[in-house]
Amino acid sequence: MATAATGAAPVGLEHLLHQSSWVGLMPLILLCLMSIGTVYLVLYKGWLGACEQRRGRRYLAAFWQSATLEEVRHLREGGDNAYRRLTMRALEAATQLRQARDGHSHCTLGSADEFVLRALRQALQGERLRVESGLTFLASVGSAAPFIGLFGTVWGIYHALLAIGSAGQSSLDKVAGPVGEALIMTGFGLAVALPAVLIYNVLVRRNKLRMAELDGFAHDLFALLVTGVGKEGRDGVR
Repeated sequence: MATAATGAAPVGLEHLLHQSSWVGLMPLILLCLMSIGTVYLVLYKGWLGACEQRRGRRYLAAFWQSATLEEVRHLREGGDNAYRRLTMRALEAATQLRQARDGHSHCTLGSADEFVLRALRQALQGERLRVESGLTFLASVGSAAPFIGLFGTVWGIYHALLAIGSAGQSSLDKVAGPVGEALIMTGFGLAVALPAVLIYNVLVRRNKLRMAELDGFAHDLFALLVTGVGKEGRDGVR
């Protein structure tokens, strides 16, 4: 069998890095930063979500065992968590409304139902913004990384063809090596984009479930503060 020519030009990622200009290296640097950011974000969001879920379970258990709103106000189980933030916001709204009705405030706050409901909606919106932080970055990586890799490929092919033309070498083995080498950037861009898209979808699904749980708790809390009826129709916190 015939062996490869000994004078064949070296190809591969290492050769691509040594031969690329700073413009050609910029896509690679951007893709590396995007990959690092994706890994950091998924680790941070995973750790934060686990801590939030553990704290929330502890707070809910203590919440439904409380006998009065004053006990709820001084609950410290679970530390800072979404359920506690919702509860404190609703209690603050109820206190503000009571002060207004007692004559300590001259502002018009509307009915009790509307005022407490508005406070809970604002608190839920704040929690939604909290859990959705970082998703814009993942969406940007998933949509932009393939195009950044494609730009690196186009730039690499352009310089490879210029080098081949100036050297006067137009045989297939001389063209296929540099062109195939430039295609590494497209593959790298796809390798960065695919995990970002999958992680984005997982986080969006998790956030929807999380917000559904918070919305259900906010409904129970609203019922407790306005009607005095607790979860599942039972007499709750008084």
